[in-house]
Parts: sequence; structure tokens; C-alpha cells
Amino acid sequence: MITGAAKLAGVIGFPVTHSLSPRLHGFWLYQNGVDGAYLPMPVDPANMKEVLVALPKMGFSGVNLTLPHKELVLPWLDHLDDAARQVGAVNTVVFRDGKSFGYNTDVYGFVQNLKQGSPTLHSYKEHALVIGAGGAARAVCVGLRQEGFKKISVTNRSKERLDALKKTLPFIHPLSWEARNMLASVTCLVNTTSLGMKGQPELDILLGKLDTKALVNDIVYNPLQTKLLAEAAARGNPVVDGIGMLLWQAQPGFEMWYGIKPEVTSQLREHVVKGLL
Repeated sequence: MITGAAKLAGVIGFPVTHSLSPRLHGFWLYQNGVDGAYLPMPVDPANMKEVLVALPKMGFSGVNLTLPHKELVLPWLDHLDDAARQVGAVNTVVFRDGKSFGYNTDVYGFVQNLKQGSPTLHSYKEHALVIGAGGAARAVCVGLRQEGFKKISVTNRSKERLDALKKTLPFIHPLSWEARNMLASVTCLVNTTSLGMKGQPELDILLGKLDTKALVNDIVYNPLQTKLLAEAAARGNPVVDGIGMLLWQAQPGFEMWYGIKPEVTSQLREHVVKGLL
């Protein structure tokens, strides 16, 4: 039940109709009996600065941000956490004491999903290969670095974007797109591109040289089992799908806005996955 004292949060994007976050947070609100609401809000980038100022005045505790706002808002926030500074993007904003605080919880979400999907994650920390050089790749690389991976290589179709990523994250090892099939030394393979997503072309990669003990993760979650994951699983590789990253990245924001740390459970996963159908 929502009363006049309800705590308010939401997700801002342009568009935002595709977002599963209202379904996700709605489940937690109901499950925990929270007097609160989580709203989808389509905001044109041209209006984002004004909206960011208005939201706390309207009683909002904070918001999630999705495309195209994650980088746009950086200059307008009062404080950024370490992950947001390293990644150069914010996906969670908290309004507190007249200030705005920006967080990047994608790093946390990625790491927690890997840990949950592969309890023996420590055995894969020799050499990670990340496919893609966009915002998601930055979060993934920072997460891998935090987890102590010895070598983090990145390959991308656009050399310009790969060079830009190297400037932002000097610890990565850039590889040409042609080198993406040279997987003999790779112990953890992560796709951060939209290739393989519903309506997008498939990821063009040959797994023949990948050790069958190597961990394979695809952050795409629609479909849940991408061609990459299906081929990897068929040859015996341990695989982790992308829906868990979405679930785990939402946990810190919910706790900061509503004062309760929600649980990421199989029931939550099933509820959110139904939103893909």
C-alpha cells in the first residue's frame, strides 16, 4: 500500500519502456512491504539537468539511469564513488542532505553475478578476455581488476573505441578484432557487446581454441542463453548468463533509497525473466 509518506525512486532513460527495473524493484517493494514506489521516467537528454535538480524537490530518494544518461549527468552530480570515477558513468543516483551522489553499481553487479554463477571464481583469474569497448566493458574491466585478474585483454571491432578505452583504463591489454579467436591462454571470456541480443547479429567468434575449463559469461540477457553461451555449454565450458548482473546491480540502490537490503533470489530471477517473454 502506498501512503502520503511513500518513498519515491525510479529509472530515467530515453526511451525507458524496455526497462525491467520497475518490474525488479516492484517485486522487492511488495516482498518487503515497503511504503514506496519505483517509476519509469522517459526524459529527453536536453531536459536532464533540470530534471535532476527537480527530483529531490519532488521528494525522490534517488533514481537509476540508463541510456543515454549514464555519462551525461557526471558534471551535474555533487559526489561520485570510486567505481563511477573509474568507469566514467553513473547508473544510480541518491539524493541526501541537499546533495546528489552518483554511483556505478554495474561493477558490483557484474562481480556478484560471476561469484554467484561460479563459486570457484578464484580458479579463473589468470587471463580474462573482454569483448567490446563500450560503457559495459569499462564496468566489467574495473570489476575484473578489483577481483584480482592477472591479465585483462580487450578486443573490439572499432580500434578507435579500443584506443579510447586504453586511455581510460591503462591496465588493459588491447587486442585486434582479428585476434578474438586466439583463446588458448584465456581462462575467462566475457561478451559485453550487444551482439547476440534479440534483434541483433550474432557474435562472430570461434571457441575451438578455448580451454573447456574456461569460464564464459555473456552480459546479454535477452535471450537468456545466447549463441555464445549455448556453444560454450555444449563443449563443456562453465557458463554464466547476464540476467544476474541486472539483479545484483539493483541491490545497492534499493538499499540506499528504501533502507532495506533486498535479497537476490531464484524467485526474483524467475519474476524478472517473465518480463522478457
